Amino acid sequence: MENASILKVPLLTTLALIAFAANSVLTRMALAEPLLDAASFTIIRLLSGSVVLMLILAYRFRGASPAKGSWLSSLMLFVYALGFSYAYLLLETGTGALILFGMVQITMVLASLIKGQRLAKLEWLGITIAFTGFVYLVWPEVSTPSLSGVLLMSLAGIAWGIYTLRGRASKSPLADTAYNFTRTLPLLMMLALLSLSQLELSYQGLILAVLSGAIASGLGYTVWYSVLAHLSATQAGVLQLLVPVIAALGGVLFVAEPISLRLMLAALLILGGIYLVIKAKPNTN
Repeated sequence: MENASILKVPLLTTLALIAFAANSVLTRMALAEPLLDAASFTIIRLLSGSVVLMLILAYRFRGASPAKGSWLSSLMLFVYALGFSYAYLLLETGTGALILFGMVQITMVLASLIKGQRLAKLEWLGITIAFTGFVYLVWPEVSTPSLSGVLLMSLAGIAWGIYTLRGRASKSPLADTAYNFTRTLPLLMMLALLSLSQLELSYQGLILAVLSGAIASGLGYTVWYSVLAHLSATQAGVLQLLVPVIAALGGVLFVAEPISLRLMLAALLILGGIYLVIKAKPNTN
C-alpha cells in the first residue's frame, strides 16, 4: 500500500465511524421526544440518502454508472434501518448499543470462520479486550431490555454486519451505495402504506431524519464502503466498537459533558484491542 493510502484509509475510516456515531445521536434525538415516528424516520432517512447520492452520482458519472448495487444489500440496509429505528423506541441507549454492536461482531467473526479464515490468537485477544472496553463503557446505561427490542436490535445488527461484509467487494463505493439506497424505494413505499395510521411528523424531526439520511448515512456509508477493501472482516467489525466512544467524546466536545474515568479507560481498552487485531494481520487485502 502506498504512503498516500496508508494515511487515507485511517482518515476515511475515522470519518465513517464519526458518521455512525452521528447517526445514533440523530436517531435518538428524533425518536426520544418523539419528534417523528420510527417508520417516518426510516422512510425519510433512506429516501433523502437516495436523493443526495443519486444527485452526486449523476454529477460524478455523467455517462453510465460503473455499478448498480444489489437487491440483497438493499434489503439488508432496509432491515437494519427499520430495526434500528423501532428498537430505539424500546431500548435504552446503552442497551441498544450493546446488542447492536455485539451482533455486528458476532456476525462478522462468524462470517470469517465460515469462510475458513482462522483467526490468530492475537486477533481473539484483541477482540476480547476491545469488546470488554465497549461493555465497560455502556454497562451503566444497560437496563433490563424488552424482548421485542432485543429481537429488533439483534436483527438490525445482523443485517448491518451482512451489509458491511458485502461492501468489502465493492469496486465503486459511491455507485453501489447510491443504488443500494435507491433499491429500498419499493420497500419504503410498502412501509409508508402500512404505517399511515402511526404517522407523527414535525419540522424538527424532518430535519434530523434528512441529516441522518443524506449526510450521516448516505455519505457516511459511501466512505465506509471505500475503506472496507483495505480491512479484514474482523478488523471492520472491531473498529465499529469505537462508535459509542466517539459519541461520548462528541458529548464532551459539543455538550460540555465531563470526561469521565470510565470513558478514558474504555477508550484505552477498545483502542488497544483494535491495535492488536490490526497488528495480527498487517496484510488486509
